[in-house]
Amino acid sequence: MRRTRALAAAATAVAALGLAAPAAVARDGMPPVGPSNIVALPSVIARGAQLTITVDGCPRGGTATSDAFPATTLTPVGGSTAKGTAIIDRHARTGAHSITVHCTGAGRPLTHPNAFTVIGGVRGGLGGSTATGATPTDMAIGGGLIAVAVIGGGVFWMRRRAEKRT
Repeated sequence: MRRTRALAAAATAVAALGLAAPAAVARDGMPPVGPSNIVALPSVIARGAQLTITVDGCPRGGTATSDAFPATTLTPVGGSTAKGTAIIDRHARTGAHSITVHCTGAGRPLTHPNAFTVIGGVRGGLGGSTATGATPTDMAIGGGLIAVAVIGGGVFWMRRRAEKRT
């Protein structure tokens, strides 16, 4: 029983090593060339706000571009990671945007589709309101509701008063 378990464990280890060896030898121990992962935080952002971009596989830095912000420099932060901060354009369209990264010394760029979403701003000071006042329809509905409340209260009061007399 012990020999079977030991043999199974050894076979599993050899199989795992055999599958991993070609991947390790293929790059001759060199780190991957070019960007491999783009992270944009926050993923939902307002116009004019700061977007932090982190890229793996960019040991010498590079440039990040998008239609929502101007070209942004990525600086190395250690290992093979680069980071940069972009300011979202005040006139960027709302919706999803992509980021394309070009690493210094790397041949191929990487694009992350729908990396972040730009949302529209709110109208401050007006409570989000854009109307100038109540329309005649709003006034009619409000007046009708008040009339129903007054009539209903009066009927209730009159019935209670009549019950006390008898």
